[in-house]
Amino acid sequence: MAVTGWLESLRTAEKTALLQDGRRKVHYLFPDGKEMAEEYDEKTGDLLVRKWRVKSALGALGQWQTEVGEPALLGAGSLGPEFIKENNANPIFMRKDTKMSFQWRIRNLPYPKDVYSVCVDQTERCIIIRTTNKKYYKKFSIPDLDRHRLTPDESALSFAHANCTLIISYRKPKEVLEAESELQKELKKVKTAHSSDGDCKTQ
Repeated sequence: MAVTGWLESLRTAEKTALLQDGRRKVHYLFPDGKEMAEEYDEKTGDLLVRKWRVKSALGALGQWQTEVGEPALLGAGSLGPEFIKENNANPIFMRKDTKMSFQWRIRNLPYPKDVYSVCVDQTERCIIIRTTNKKYYKKFSIPDLDRHRLTPDESALSFAHANCTLIISYRKPKEVLEAESELQKELKKVKTAHSSDGDCKTQ
């Protein structure tokens, strides 16, 4: 069963946990060298951040790729790409889940709600956002569904628009909710270190 397969890979991964600034930070190291870092709200248990890092063919560590949460800004002390800043008016895409839904927010989209079309593309297993004024187009997958080998369902999709932000929600399937619940039980077994000095392996 696919759910068991994903859960099993999380169970067998080498895990370290740290409690810091009201967040429980969990670092996973998989047998193939991939790393995953998650951050949970200590009180609510909500997932705030999930990011991945893979090694290159030569074994060098790559950059962290954010799946859930706001992508981290590059350190102010380093020279390079951070000097090429995106226009603040450009749409900003990020994922921020709730207990019962996967949720994506796209800021800086000023058009009224009836301009947007949000649908599931079954062939490409992704969600597509279009606007009737052809000012915005976005296609993105739901990695959680791919990991559980579940087909995207149009009826689970909904969207709202407020304060120049398009909010897209996808109701989590029961298989995902069950797997998340099992993972929380598993994480309770991981010994958690406490830190107040900002030293964290996942940063």
